[in-house]
Amino acid sequence: MVDSQSSSMDGVLKINHGSDVYVVRACYNDDGADLLALGGEHSVDVFQITSSSSKRIASFHVGTRITALAWSPRSVSSSASDEWVIELAAAGVDFSLHLMTLSSTSIESIFPFGGGLSGHHGKVNDMCFCGGREQDNSRYVATVSDDKMLMVWDLQPTLDIASGVTSPAASLGTNRTSTSPPRLQPTAYVISFPHPLTTVSSHPSSAKEFLVSDCRGSIFLADWRSDPGQGEQGSWRHSSLVELVEPHALSNSIAGVSTQWTGFAAWRRDAVDIVGATYGSWFSIWDLSKIQGGKPMESGISFPEGGFLFRWCPTSTDYFAIAAHSPTKGAVIHLHNVNYVHTQPNVIHVAPRPQRIRDFDFMANRGVPMLAVAFGRQVVVFPIGVE
Repeated sequence: MVDSQSSSMDGVLKINHGSDVYVVRACYNDDGADLLALGGEHSVDVFQITSSSSKRIASFHVGTRITALAWSPRSVSSSASDEWVIELAAAGVDFSLHLMTLSSTSIESIFPFGGGLSGHHGKVNDMCFCGGREQDNSRYVATVSDDKMLMVWDLQPTLDIASGVTSPAASLGTNRTSTSPPRLQPTAYVISFPHPLTTVSSHPSSAKEFLVSDCRGSIFLADWRSDPGQGEQGSWRHSSLVELVEPHALSNSIAGVSTQWTGFAAWRRDAVDIVGATYGSWFSIWDLSKIQGGKPMESGISFPEGGFLFRWCPTSTDYFAIAAHSPTKGAVIHLHNVNYVHTQPNVIHVAPRPQRIRDFDFMANRGVPMLAVAFGRQVVVFPIGVE
């Protein structure tokens, strides 16, 4: 297990992870708002964050570099309940998938799934659990990949699919024991798309739809629970309810203009009709209640040299943030207000060049919004207004 150290200075929490951090994911569950997961070279570490401290409460050794993380709706922080649960899904650079669980009544476990011929054969770029408020929303997790496929995994299948993958369990040295029977291997519903996929997200108000973006400039609202008997099974043409288009990215791809940046789309949590995305230097905002042929209602330039990672703030929901892609700018984030998209953003300088942001997320704690930002082997957590 890689050692990590944390410190606090002038309102900024600093976590020295000990290895490079590639993925940062905050838990948006109401009872887990102080939880933060970091995906590194070999492991996933979970921290409990307050305004003045950070404490590591779990470490899952996966054995491969992490490319994506997703918090399960089951997760509950120990600050909210004595019956706490830590549960996440993770993707590795070798296309492997893992369900990681630790609770007040069970030992740490890592359940691998989706390997071999049944899983992805390209880098898994993003993942999320099913949305909605149903009891079984923790049963389904969606993954998207460079292999152009959206896979929705049933983590509690009723059929036993033979697999050579075993489920290791690791202990943190506690006296808790696990008597659970061996889990069945998850099954997947697969939807193919024309181009490599970059992001997938769900919404608290819908259990049947995922928002999926590709690298070319298209964003799809996919109904993964639609009846396959009514159309072409496994096709994005059948499953897509709405297709949004980022015109600058799409025109560049059609013209053959190469770019090193891929797209990133996100759903605003308090407004199911509002979608934001960044492609290259441009960011765009769509209102699904006013489709306009799929074109955005607002567009602007955040970083002329190119931006990536579009995040809505889950607490102060008018705000969204975009990170600089180029290391020549250093580790920089632009904070925008959706009501004033054409005004200059608030520029947050996290670290000087040659550092660049690998990932960032907003914490879901109430009060002043806080950002968690990863660059190199370090993660800093700070309230907006403190740099």
